[in-house]
Amino acid sequence: MADQEEEDLRMALRMSLQPSPPEAKRSKPRENAGIQSVSSNSEESPEAKNRKLQRELMAAAAEKRMMLAKNAASAKAGRVAVAVAVPEPSIPVTKAERSVVAGPVGQKPEAECTREEAKNVTFGEELSSAEADQLFSMVFGSGVSKDILAQWSHQGIRFSSDQETSMGLVQHEGGPCGVLATIQAFVLKYLLFATDEEGKDATSLTSQNMGARRLSRSECVTLGNFASLTEDGKARALVHSMMEILFSCGCKKRATVATLSVINLPVEDRSEGGQKDDIIAKALEGLQIESASDLHKFLRVKTYSSATSAFHGLKSMLPIFQSRMGAILFLISALLSRGLESVQADRDDPSLPLVTAPFGHASQEIVNLLLCGLAVPNVFDGRMDLGGGMFLKGIPTSVEVGFLTLLESLNFCKVGQHLKCPKWPIWVVGSESHYTVLFALDTHVQDENELEERESQIRKAFDAQDQSGGGGFISVEGLHQVLRETNISLPPEKLDHLCSTGFIVWSEFWQVLLELDRSSGGLKDSTGLMGKKVFDLYHFNGIAKSVLNGSQATSGGGSPVQRPRLTKLRVSVPPRWTPEEFMADVVVPSGPGENNSGKDTVIEVTQLEPPQHAPLVDCIRTRWPRAVCNWSGDPPSIV
Repeated sequence: MADQEEEDLRMALRMSLQPSPPEAKRSKPRENAGIQSVSSNSEESPEAKNRKLQRELMAAAAEKRMMLAKNAASAKAGRVAVAVAVPEPSIPVTKAERSVVAGPVGQKPEAECTREEAKNVTFGEELSSAEADQLFSMVFGSGVSKDILAQWSHQGIRFSSDQETSMGLVQHEGGPCGVLATIQAFVLKYLLFATDEEGKDATSLTSQNMGARRLSRSECVTLGNFASLTEDGKARALVHSMMEILFSCGCKKRATVATLSVINLPVEDRSEGGQKDDIIAKALEGLQIESASDLHKFLRVKTYSSATSAFHGLKSMLPIFQSRMGAILFLISALLSRGLESVQADRDDPSLPLVTAPFGHASQEIVNLLLCGLAVPNVFDGRMDLGGGMFLKGIPTSVEVGFLTLLESLNFCKVGQHLKCPKWPIWVVGSESHYTVLFALDTHVQDENELEERESQIRKAFDAQDQSGGGGFISVEGLHQVLRETNISLPPEKLDHLCSTGFIVWSEFWQVLLELDRSSGGLKDSTGLMGKKVFDLYHFNGIAKSVLNGSQATSGGGSPVQRPRLTKLRVSVPPRWTPEEFMADVVVPSGPGENNSGKDTVIEVTQLEPPQHAPLVDCIRTRWPRAVCNWSGDPPSIV
């Protein structure tokens, strides 16, 4: 019986792929039609019987497919199961691609889909009601305000039209800045450190083939000449960045892309230039994502398993991500690429929404998901064991672009070395209410000298003993373990002083090391000449601000324009261990036998401009302690 049903289903699907047979032309006038119908009821022709059987089988097959799909969706609520759609003509889909993400149980391969079904799933499938409920609750929670929903529904992923900041993504709403800033960091990676060949190659999914080197692409922006970047180059960098992030969320195996059913793709095949924006804006008129039912109604998802198909798919959907729904669609794409159940398993408290109240900011879990592919809530390295089988989850491996935060300078958290020292000199910068981006044009800014390597070694050993949740202190037993691992020999009086309270704070331990000679394992350098570093950093804040058109605008001249803010900073890391010592001349004691009349030798140290301060400087000092920063114009803003 089961074999007969399966055979009937195959027959129905084969028939449905064929054009319907034309009805026989009427050979009799309309008044005789009723007589013909009556006689047909008593004795049907073989052709009529065949058509009737075909319709019955098609109906039965359709009913069976719908029932199986419904059962599969109910049994696997929360898991996105997306059938690979019929490919666009220019994108070959391999057999392996089709098999990576299976459709609902009982769904036939795409070659057996009817033409109407293929038309409906070309750009993805809808979420089940259960999946939509879980997704909306996970992102926004149950008591989200309309203002927050509006913020996330009115932020596209678009480059600045201002020439000086043309490499940057413009942010009009504060809430989605965590998503925008992280994409921006990856975009800068491709703009600054990818060769033209790698930028054009859709198969170069990540920078695994990109050596840590200064490449010719960055030469065009060495002097801040970001206006030389082409629109095509920026678009390629954006698509590569989105693709890399989504595949990272999908464990390097898949990338799920979310789009909207109200937009009839591909837009770029039907229009050019500003017409795309007009077509999409008109299609989005009145559309709001205010509930899970809206996600179920409008959202469509498609999963890719190869870099080539994902690149072309994202490229064709780029106008949608540039629309006002771009930020929320990309966040949903990242969550679905990771898998909703996996996202919840990554988190320490899955009951809280990912978009935080009351201002609708992206949580650290969202930023970490886009940075490392896991929605972990903490920024330290690895996991922190709390005992009793409980632990906190941090960043497990090294990352492409990093993260710094003002909260670390306020002792609210501890950023680990994975995020502080990424592969490329680009960092998302977090404050209490906003995310921005810090970057360098030269990879050598991360090179460590002898003293910095020693400092990193000691700090790593100290952090390994820190069980305070990032508070920056360890036990007496932990201190002795650090001293053994790093070969530090403290004088008894210094050791007793540190251990007098029963716990050791990093800042006090660090001060002791600065006063301890290098021969005893400390960091005191009698010459004061080792460790000096001077380099440039750039800070980008995507929030559009009204500024004068032209940096040399005189009073009464120039007109205000809306543009993001880009600041160049000169960063100096002192050769001695306090900025005050760095600003002064260095006195080197006379050595025996030197013919200098017993006087000390004075070595001139280059005098810098008076150091300037802004909250961003505190963030920079969490990466380069004691750094001194200078800039021209307005101070860099991280809010």
